Amino acid sequence: MRHVRGTVIVLGCALLGAVAGNGITVDLNDQASIKSAARIVADGLMNYYHGNETGREPGLFDGGYYWWESGAAWGSMLDYWFYTGDDTYVDVAKQGMLYQVGTDWDYMPKEQTLSLGNDDQGFWGITAMMAAERNFTNPSSDQPQWLALAQAVFNSIALVWDTQYCSGGVRWQKFVFNNGYDYKNSISNGVLFQLGARLQRYTGNETYGYWAEKVWDWESSVGFIDNSTYYVYDGAQVETNCQVINKIQWTYNMACYMAGAAYMYNYTQSDTWKTRLDNLISTLDVFLYGGTNIIYEPACEPSQSCNPDQQSFKAYMARWMGATIQLAPYTTPQLSTVLTTSADAAIRTCNGGSDGVTCGYTWLTGTYDGKYGLGEQMAALEALQSQLIPYSVAPYTNTTGGSSTGNPSAGTGLLGSQTARPASTTKDRAGAWVITVALSAVALLTSIWMALDGKGETKKLQDWIRVESNFA
Repeated sequence: MRHVRGTVIVLGCALLGAVAGNGITVDLNDQASIKSAARIVADGLMNYYHGNETGREPGLFDGGYYWWESGAAWGSMLDYWFYTGDDTYVDVAKQGMLYQVGTDWDYMPKEQTLSLGNDDQGFWGITAMMAAERNFTNPSSDQPQWLALAQAVFNSIALVWDTQYCSGGVRWQKFVFNNGYDYKNSISNGVLFQLGARLQRYTGNETYGYWAEKVWDWESSVGFIDNSTYYVYDGAQVETNCQVINKIQWTYNMACYMAGAAYMYNYTQSDTWKTRLDNLISTLDVFLYGGTNIIYEPACEPSQSCNPDQQSFKAYMARWMGATIQLAPYTTPQLSTVLTTSADAAIRTCNGGSDGVTCGYTWLTGTYDGKYGLGEQMAALEALQSQLIPYSVAPYTNTTGGSSTGNPSAGTGLLGSQTARPASTTKDRAGAWVITVALSAVALLTSIWMALDGKGETKKLQDWIRVESNFA
């Protein structure tokens, strides 16, 4: 059991009762009541957005937040639209998501270069993947498509798989001049893992699953996923060859792999992925305060030291627990209890600010704690709208209602990566196109390999020849 330092009043939450914060009242048994409360919290989240106003940059939320968190926030708003059916923010979300794609349509805008992490790009890619899976309104034909954007992010992250240190893995930062380039971490590899799992399920192309397996195997082999406890640790410096692991545990690290494992299980129905999923879920107690089933951030919440990034992490745990329920329904009894208790606790904190409905950070006090921001609103919203999952359908695939078009070579610079095309299937892969793509991959990646002086990059080259020929 983990204890919070200092004085904390822990809620005694009724799992399925009426919740009354001074500002928001919601009956967690009633769909309409949940939607009404979620609208208030979503409006509070959107109070941080002015990108659709004259002279402002679309896609970016106010408050000095890093670029990645804006991408994550649009994910919360996609969830809001999908679960509630409220289309108030559909147009502004679409505009913001498309404005930030960058000139190469891969969520690598040049103005973010100096601080761009693989995890940052990955969160925007996951939001694009959500748009495809939610059948979010498709962009016009002259704009990048949601599935193609997710594929571009997946490809460009997989392209920087690095075997020079630690026998594989993706570095935290995208470029050598970025602070943190010498660190490999679970979340940068986790977004690649989750995107691979989701793209396999959506398209039916198992090469994406090959990469998901590859990431999982590497995380396990290096010890970032502990093979005995299934704790997901943060990462390690490459100079130690990942031998000295930073064993801090964050909610979103564990949840990222939990959801990815759920996607893999849903597609494969294999006992291996069910076991992995079950073992990850068994670590939930690390992130639940005492016996309350309330989600908290043990690495920083007790000391009140969570930074703005970390204040949003609980949002992704709630979001990905919800996805796990949809993809692996047998997990519902355990995960829904946590989500309902946490939603109950979260909404009680939404009684602060000048409007009386601003949400706080810690869910352990039973009231607003004086902390507010984009992350706090996201977390409360995701916990609350998770209560609408029983009234919703599982994420779509391209055979169950998903209509987004893809481009398997997006993000690689090959064969017009900016031109959207239907997601490929086994029966429509033309042999000549396969050969062309494979040869183009060889030419491109050989030049990359030479630029890197061949330092342990041969395996990377071999992997990408395989990837391009299979995606064709």
